Amino acid sequence: MRSETMSRPAKQIHLAAHFPGVNNTTVWSDPEAGSHIDFSSFVHFARTAERARFDFLFLAEGLRLREQNGQIYDLDVVGRPDTFTVLAAIAAVTERLGLAGTINSTFNEPYEVARQFASLDHLSAGRAGWNVVTSWDAFTGENFRRGGFLPQERRYERARNFLRTTWKLFDSWHGDEIVADKETGVFLRDARPGAFRHADPDFDIVGQFNVPRSPQGRPIILQAGDSDEGREFAASSADAIFSRYDTLAAGQAFYSDVKGRLARYGRTPEQLVILPASTFVLADTDTEAQELAHEVRLRQVSGETAIRFLEQLWNRDLSGHDPDGPLPEIDPDPGENTVSRGRASVRMYRDPIATAREWRERAEAKKLSIRELIIEVTGRQTFVGAPETVAHGINDLVQADVSDGFILVPHLTPGGLDGFADRVVPLLQEWGVFRTDYQGETLRDHLGIGVDR
Repeated sequence: MRSETMSRPAKQIHLAAHFPGVNNTTVWSDPEAGSHIDFSSFVHFARTAERARFDFLFLAEGLRLREQNGQIYDLDVVGRPDTFTVLAAIAAVTERLGLAGTINSTFNEPYEVARQFASLDHLSAGRAGWNVVTSWDAFTGENFRRGGFLPQERRYERARNFLRTTWKLFDSWHGDEIVADKETGVFLRDARPGAFRHADPDFDIVGQFNVPRSPQGRPIILQAGDSDEGREFAASSADAIFSRYDTLAAGQAFYSDVKGRLARYGRTPEQLVILPASTFVLADTDTEAQELAHEVRLRQVSGETAIRFLEQLWNRDLSGHDPDGPLPEIDPDPGENTVSRGRASVRMYRDPIATAREWRERAEAKKLSIRELIIEVTGRQTFVGAPETVAHGINDLVQADVSDGFILVPHLTPGGLDGFADRVVPLLQEWGVFRTDYQGETLRDHLGIGVDR
């Protein structure tokens, strides 16, 4: 299928760029791999995304370095700076690029987060985006005074309450419109911009919000959950949702399901943008790109890394196994995670035993070693080929309602986005499916959502 032959008007593609930092995506052995903490790396990456007219730059964040078998391991980056600090600094060296970051709703407080995002939205002239995430492990909680963790069913409840509370703070600068609290009915005789009162099972606060209404009203809300609770949370509250589905059938099913939930909240399909995270490998020809992609995967998944990935499913110490040998004969331990800390690990797989069975069947059918299997099942090189091949691949999936665009994750930073900006974006622009210039000032404008007031 080639999208230019389709009868309906072409959808406009949304593109964002992820500066990686909490996984093994980056090929550190490449001479072009740069620092993940020097500000010059962030500047280069952001300016490339902006000259390519991307919607936004995205920063993930981990609140504690992960451990496996009691040691910090090589699937993490050590030394990632604070998200708000980096985004505020990038705001000073860019003009239109959206600035989105992950901020946790489990181990933060609404007043502080609302104040930080309202400030960032002012400093950037309306380009702030918030990826709302939750945490569930006590290991991460040990870094915080409250400590502990939330069970699965409570994580999204707190996140919803957290978001409602921050919205009340963002909206508190409507001035004279605030005459009574909608939940308590308490009349605020001294109603003035910034006055707020909010009470729910998680938060009970009252006071004065000290940051005026920002250019977007509220920051763009992003969400990444794939569970039923996560999809419902996105349908009710998010402006964009990350997706892990980038194949035709799975992507269309996810797209249809999430978009179909919006009506019950009085929303239209255009009010939620679906963006899978995807990697890419470019070369002059498709054959060269395939060869390069294979080399990249070998560098991303060493023998040791393959064993560590396998341990996350098996929930067992597998350090004695040969990464070039077969899968373990023993089944995964489906109980509480004891091998990986600070990561979803076994919880990433709803049925570890069934997943292990699928992996064994695949390995036997293709005669794959542990490392070869892990390279295959963890691969995210969605787009591999010459520039035109990659451009068609992206456009075809968007036009087929697999997604509304993609968040691109290069395997090199800070220069890994350069080739895409120089060789793929011009083709999408030529076909009329991607902007040649920004049409608005704010991130809401870029996403086509409009100002939230």
